[in-house]
Amino acid sequence: MSSSNTTISRCVRRGAIGAATVLVLLVDASAQVPQQVRWLRVGSLRSWFSSYGCEMEIGRTGNATEQNDGLMWPAEFPWQNNEAGKAMWLGTTNYFDRTLNTVVPYKVVAVGPRTADPAGEVMPASFVMYGRYKAPIVTVDGLTATDNALNDEVDEARDTLRADRMIVNELNTYIGITIRRRILAFTHQDHDNYFIYEYVLKNTGIVDSRGTIETKTLTGVVLHFSYRYAFGNESFKRGWYPSNHIDWGRNAVNQVIGTNPAAPGFDLRAQYSWYGRDSQSPIPDDLGLPYSQGDGHLAAVHIVGTVTLHADRSATDHSDDPSQPMTTMYLGNDTGPQTNNQFDPTQMGRKYQAMTAGHPSPTHADAVGSGYADQWGSDAGGYAQGKGFGPYTLAPGDSVRIVIAEAVAGLSRQQAFAIGATWLRNQPPFTLPGGATTTDRDVYKDAWVMTGVDSLLQTFRRARANFNGGYQLPLSPPAPGTFQVTSGGDRIRLTWSGVAWPNLVGYDIYRATGQPDTFYTKVASVDKSVTSYDDTTPQRSINYYYYIVSRDDGTTNAGVPLTSSKFLTMTNTPAFLRRPAQVATLDSIRVVPNPYHRAAALANMYFGSTAPDRIAFYGLPPVCTIKIYTERGDLVNTLEHNDGSGDQLWDQTTSSRQIIVSGLYIAVFETPEGAVAVRKFIVIR
Repeated sequence: MSSSNTTISRCVRRGAIGAATVLVLLVDASAQVPQQVRWLRVGSLRSWFSSYGCEMEIGRTGNATEQNDGLMWPAEFPWQNNEAGKAMWLGTTNYFDRTLNTVVPYKVVAVGPRTADPAGEVMPASFVMYGRYKAPIVTVDGLTATDNALNDEVDEARDTLRADRMIVNELNTYIGITIRRRILAFTHQDHDNYFIYEYVLKNTGIVDSRGTIETKTLTGVVLHFSYRYAFGNESFKRGWYPSNHIDWGRNAVNQVIGTNPAAPGFDLRAQYSWYGRDSQSPIPDDLGLPYSQGDGHLAAVHIVGTVTLHADRSATDHSDDPSQPMTTMYLGNDTGPQTNNQFDPTQMGRKYQAMTAGHPSPTHADAVGSGYADQWGSDAGGYAQGKGFGPYTLAPGDSVRIVIAEAVAGLSRQQAFAIGATWLRNQPPFTLPGGATTTDRDVYKDAWVMTGVDSLLQTFRRARANFNGGYQLPLSPPAPGTFQVTSGGDRIRLTWSGVAWPNLVGYDIYRATGQPDTFYTKVASVDKSVTSYDDTTPQRSINYYYYIVSRDDGTTNAGVPLTSSKFLTMTNTPAFLRRPAQVATLDSIRVVPNPYHRAAALANMYFGSTAPDRIAFYGLPPVCTIKIYTERGDLVNTLEHNDGSGDQLWDQTTSSRQIIVSGLYIAVFETPEGAVAVRKFIVIR
């Protein structure tokens, strides 16, 4: 794989998905500095962030198979990741290096794309997440039922915060510049698919983790970022596209706009990327990556990128400089100056040259054109976006500020399925976005996929308006502080804590069937005085997932109601109907299905695709012990039924968690009073 030379030592304290502590070090680092990770996950865009100041390739888990990690949109669906890795390089010129004991023409310290030295190069000083509120307590049948319990770690709640979440990260560097970055996320429904990054570079003179100060003026200061995007993660996670080069961005296409402020139509200083046509695809034109062997849905409709919102002209003129960024040159992911070594003048010279390379002509996207993106150029790892700001002169105490927004947009998930299905059926004519028609299904598909560019640019303009307005967006109401879902015999009960919020109207309740990462349907809207709801429409033995949102009357948002984020209360544990217990007799006990047939289960004829091995015991007393035996009398498993209902579900596993084989089985039911019933059932696998 193109990132196989990554050197990573890991120390995980809280699980692979949670706020893991990961050590990412150079081979010769003298000390181990643990990485902290925070997630921003309150909106439709979700991503992880590192205390090292930048999110490196496979930097969260250290697992090369998870290179496509971060920038998930839309976040409620699986494998919508678009980030393969990033880098942040900070350079200066004519620098006296105390370690080398000489003046080097270019001095560059770096985080990423593949390594970092948090002990002596870019040194974390603080890493804190603030929130307008803390994550709600969400339970299903008394158990924690939300990923936010682990991943939405608010260190301090501030009700005066204008963003819903804000990470503040400060780092000192070997060259004496302290970097302070703030990352802001919002839940307003028109602003929840971007993050805003504010960077302040200050010449503090702090050059090591001990706080040593070296006072000097720094010249030619450039802050540079690279963005390695990758698309189509869902396709190979689901097994219908090979996990090869697309998961590290070999076929990413990178566009640049707005580099000439004098050009007609100059509006946004932006860069964006998308899934380019791939020569290894089973179809000739795979823009959008349709599931051609299945339902046709489009797995790579994401358009991802960044826009510059502000860059100081100088340390003494803090007005916006429309000529920044001064560099937007794309970088080879393997052949570029990737290796980090702050004491190698040659490598630092290569880095600084890339950081100040100006603007590509033609852009990478224009050069690739309609060809296969993975066959363009000579870099086996593909190409990343580059963005450099400067050069600045920073005397001791001087600072400059740079503000960037990063966003993901594109077709909605519903559109991705609908357009993909139409493409697969191939029954012209096809209606194009502007209303015209075509008989070419690829022209139809491609036109719709690329409407995502307009969606992304609209998102950029919203981010810019938010920034220019001082983050004075109308605030969305908070979610209920608690949300409990309780399975019952004839209903599923939802209860929640009331929300005190100006102009609050009430609450909307949504439900998904079978799995949590799918489409949700509204099942109820209730008044603000109501704090419970009984869902009486579920069917037995089907899993259900819920979320609740608070809703206002739209007074502060031009008449458009605002809601809390669904991601704050979305459950990840199923609730399901349980039958009322049978108190008087054991005669009503039955096994469903009987016989159980694996082929029928896989065809969703029993309990749905998420529970293909489920067997149900119905008609039970409120408390009993269920012992399951093979035909020859070997004990398979013992189930303690004690929830007071008439149902007990079993996933056909033994007491050692092995799936049972085909055969005849005997279930023995015994109550605490000594009553016994026996049922036989057949399993065909």
